[in-house]
Amino acid sequence: MNKVEICGVNTAKLPVLSNVRMRELLIKMRQGDRAAREELVQGNLRLVLSVIQRFNNRGEYVDDLFQVGCIGLMKAIDNFDLSQNVKFSTYAVPMIIGEIRRYLRDNNAIRVSRSLRDIAYKALQVRDRLVNRYAKEPTVGEIAAEMNIPQEEIVFALDAIQEPVSLFEPIYHDGGDPIFVMDQISDERQNDGDWLEGISIREALAKLNERERLILTMRFFEGRTQMEVAEEIGISQAQVSRLEKTALKHMRRFISAGG
Repeated sequence: MNKVEICGVNTAKLPVLSNVRMRELLIKMRQGDRAAREELVQGNLRLVLSVIQRFNNRGEYVDDLFQVGCIGLMKAIDNFDLSQNVKFSTYAVPMIIGEIRRYLRDNNAIRVSRSLRDIAYKALQVRDRLVNRYAKEPTVGEIAAEMNIPQEEIVFALDAIQEPVSLFEPIYHDGGDPIFVMDQISDERQNDGDWLEGISIREALAKLNERERLILTMRFFEGRTQMEVAEEIGISQAQVSRLEKTALKHMRRFISAGG
């Protein structure tokens, strides 16, 4: 009764691989075992199903999204680095989402011209080359100079291929608190410093340890992103996220208790 077929696949009978089995198969695949790769794909199709549910309100055929998601899954399997301390699902989900977004972008009812898409994709490639060459994020002007086209044309092309993303969409999860898109964004117009004013706030800050105080100062007084804070103090963004949430919880408790 619970049988649901997508692309001829009975989703009720999809296998689930343990972490140990995943690692075994990845090692075998790296050694050229094609059967291991096939088992990896079959064992992670549930991951594709969970991702395409996010796009079920786009009016696209589920079969089409599933096939595109499988392409992202196979790319993730082929490129996953076993030496990194990251779960496969953490690496694969953004790859699957990216593949589906590219498909939706290229098949959008509001058509973006082929020439405009070509400029945008070339600009992204040039951006990657400049990052590798100079170890810093290039400006639009630098990309334009490299491509020998006007800046405005690049901005317009890049805007045309962008798809809106929810600020509350998780972009990373290491088993603890997820990191959302909003955690990556700084606001130069208002850095939330207003609510950190006053004697009670300063007293609450004084109750924190040095690292927590530094993180909140950089995040809310200086408007830094979590990634910028992580690079500054030499820890991971996930650690910054956890420390920030803990510090804010301590401050709220102290302020609500009246000091």
